[in-house]
Amino acid sequence: MHQSGFGVSAMTGAEAEDDVPLGERKTVTDFCYLLDKSKQLFNGLRDLPQYGHKQWQSYFGRTFDVYTKLWKFQQQHRQVLDTRYGLKRWQIGEVASKIGQLYYHYYLRTSETSYLNEAFSFYSAIRQRSYYYQVNKEDRPELVVKKLRYYARYIVVCLLLNKMDLVKVLVKELSEEIEDYTQRFNTEDQLEWNLVLQEVAAFIEADPVVVLNDGSNSVFVTSNRLQEGSVPPLEQGMVVGQLVLADALIVGNCNNQVKFSELTVDMFRMLQALEREPVNLATQTSKQGTLEPSEKPAKRENPHKYLLYKPTFSQLYTFLSASFKELPANSVLLVYLSATGVFPASHLDYEAGPYDFGGVLTNTNRDVVNGETAQKRNQAQKEMHCLHPGDLFAFTRKPLFIIVDSSNSAAYKNFSNLFGQPLVCLLSPTVYPKSVQDQAQRGSLFTLFLYSPLLAFSSVCGVNSVRRGLWDRAQDFLQKVFRDIGQMITRSRSIDQAFLQFFGDEFLRLLLIRFVFCSAALRLHKLFRESRSFPESYPELPKQDTVESGVLQKHVLELAAMLDAQSLFWDDALESY
Repeated sequence: MHQSGFGVSAMTGAEAEDDVPLGERKTVTDFCYLLDKSKQLFNGLRDLPQYGHKQWQSYFGRTFDVYTKLWKFQQQHRQVLDTRYGLKRWQIGEVASKIGQLYYHYYLRTSETSYLNEAFSFYSAIRQRSYYYQVNKEDRPELVVKKLRYYARYIVVCLLLNKMDLVKVLVKELSEEIEDYTQRFNTEDQLEWNLVLQEVAAFIEADPVVVLNDGSNSVFVTSNRLQEGSVPPLEQGMVVGQLVLADALIVGNCNNQVKFSELTVDMFRMLQALEREPVNLATQTSKQGTLEPSEKPAKRENPHKYLLYKPTFSQLYTFLSASFKELPANSVLLVYLSATGVFPASHLDYEAGPYDFGGVLTNTNRDVVNGETAQKRNQAQKEMHCLHPGDLFAFTRKPLFIIVDSSNSAAYKNFSNLFGQPLVCLLSPTVYPKSVQDQAQRGSLFTLFLYSPLLAFSSVCGVNSVRRGLWDRAQDFLQKVFRDIGQMITRSRSIDQAFLQFFGDEFLRLLLIRFVFCSAALRLHKLFRESRSFPESYPELPKQDTVESGVLQKHVLELAAMLDAQSLFWDDALESY
């Protein structure tokens, strides 16, 4: 990489080194040392193992320390560095951008959403202070690429913070920058950058937005992270498990699903469903802009997540094993699979085993023809790039919570609990009505229900514009429905104990409740006719107590009536009251 102005010899002006006061010369030397050290440490982050909790923490600490010193140093000595070193604004921008990246990677490693806010504050400072403004005047394409990459990273952070209005502004600016870049330099990577633009545009489009038609026609972007008070509380004296969701593997391998920066829409939604709403670290610690991730926010940990975009079978198994190995006592591992279904080559009449029902696709890196895996092998053999239910049996030695969103999720109904540990699988519908199926590229309806039940319900009702007041009323009503569902689950005499063992954890409780709501809503919807269009679970839920309960059906119809969509639902349920 081309470095500009390094070492004392880079001092500007015609004066000999001897004319530069010793103190100023030392300032430049110290700055160069810190800059070099920071780059070394930053590049070393790439070599850290992606899985496992222990190895990386001290390395990140050291990297943060050096960047803190570097950032403060250039602030204190800006005058000297300007005159003696020729420090350019884009170089300051480069340091700020690296700090933003550090915070973002720290968020990925810890799942603490507050670090997203820190990344955001550094990224927005770069834009507000126009650090990269002069880059376009220099005849160096590699500097412009730094600027474009900064934009792409800033957009990812804004997406994760649901700052959709800002995302649209940034995409417009990025698009102008790309155009300018490709016109000025005859570059090879024009197609790649245009693809980045297309991906982010499709990603924004994919989010089902509800327009609030109260005069302003503004788009309403909701955050669906866990908030104080958004989880139905446990009743007094309720006996539930003390398990805590500690680790989550979020896997995305759907053919053709919209994605941006190694995140499919489904992964993007599920990762937010497993996080708490960020708090602003600055207001908590009253020391804004200091790089001290050691200052832990108040106890409100999110489960630790691994985001696996199109992993191969061996990558997926490596991450599973690492998670399993490090799972603390009384903790749960959640595995979320959003992937294309793999079906068995032939239907077997004899007693079938855990490898005979197919499963979901892992990345093959080849062999894929028109989005479907070519069945070139002997038909009697198993698909080797498939994650079969049997592949997960070894991990049921510890509490395991599985969500499968796939056209062959039904394969995981044939699970068996070999070790008597808590185990639940929530399984998506395998067939959707045509009108819903067309939306699949923009993310699955099932995952949408687990992420934002009201958005999903509006979507199956064909409602995409509501008044703000009505939206808030519907949200409040849903809170009441969720409290009722929680009571149905905990009071049921015939429910499998596994559900109750997971019910003590707020994230898992909310997922189970949303799952029951989704099942009840789709069972009453007139378009969802076949049983394959309903979610399933292993172990099965007692239907009368939960997804087919009269009380819950009445709630679903009331919600539909609020949205003026009751004609889409069967209301024979009400006849029996």
